[in-house]
Amino acid sequence: MSDSELFTRLYYYGIVQMHMEPEQFWLTPIGLFLDLWACHKQFLGIETPYREISVDDVIPSDS
Repeated sequence: MSDSELFTRLYYYGIVQMHMEPEQFWLTPIGLFLDLWACHKQFLGIETPYREISVDDVIPSDS
């Protein structure tokens, strides 16, 4: 895949799939955009999280 094809896909994902305004797409740092895209895929069920944790894993019990 060429760089122009990759950029076109990212632009499509941002504008059409994630409902971003063009100005918002252009001003979003690429790392943040890729994080948002990963979250969007998880929300749609296309991808699973790298690691699943529960509240019990985060907050230690004092028992």
